[in-house]
Amino acid sequence: MRMATVFLLALSVSISAQGCSLSSSDTAKASPSTSSSAVSTTEGTGQQPAPPPPSPPPSAAAGWEVAGTSVQGRPLRLLTVGHGPRKVLFIGGIHGDEPEGGITTAELPKAFESAGLAGEAALTVFEDANPDGRAAGTRGNANGVDVNRNFPASNFDSTDPSSGGKALSEPEARVVVETIDRITPNLVIVAHSWVGRQFINFDGPAREIADRFSAASGLPVEESSSFAPTPGSLGSYFGRDRKIPILTIEVLRGTEPTAVWEHLREALLQAIRG
Repeated sequence: MRMATVFLLALSVSISAQGCSLSSSDTAKASPSTSSSAVSTTEGTGQQPAPPPPSPPPSAAAGWEVAGTSVQGRPLRLLTVGHGPRKVLFIGGIHGDEPEGGITTAELPKAFESAGLAGEAALTVFEDANPDGRAAGTRGNANGVDVNRNFPASNFDSTDPSSGGKALSEPEARVVVETIDRITPNLVIVAHSWVGRQFINFDGPAREIADRFSAASGLPVEESSSFAPTPGSLGSYFGRDRKIPILTIEVLRGTEPTAVWEHLREALLQAIRG
């Protein structure tokens, strides 16, 4: 009897020990499940994870829009900065062999914002009105037409092949007209270069603006009609015919573009401010 009792006690202790061992093992295996349950419990409290930090405001480059395409399909891009009542259009180039205004075109929007002009004016930058000519290094576009002689001015010369034969035959000129008609600027500034000398010229009611630009930049003033015939030009059409103030900046051909920007920066910002 005593032997049976001892045997039963030993068997009970053995089974109890095995049960403890199994319980520890099961607990270890269940740990991932328990962890998952803890996560679910946290989510169940209604607490939301911290939101990601806000994205930085878009850079000026992010605001470029495509207003049309050139003969060869290159984009004709516009960037507008500011929201003030005064509207200014800056055209970075229209003759492909005059790249001196490239840095000015790239830097002007940032300088405009840094100068605190956003509340005073809305500046639209037309990056390049002749990107095919710029790519080829030619005055005219891919059709050999001078875009700056293709506007429907009263002095348009249909007999000159370089004018395109018909006003607005070229997509680049049409996009320029559409852009000006849409934004109705108080001032249009166009970047050019000239061989052997530099100056600022104007068309339309822009004499006073040209004089102030001259004082700030040191460039002498010349009225467009005083130094060369410009049939079908942007200045002839928008300045003389439609009475929109036009400033044409003629820097010295071959000047390094960064030097052009440094020279013209303050005069441009003053002209935009009005």
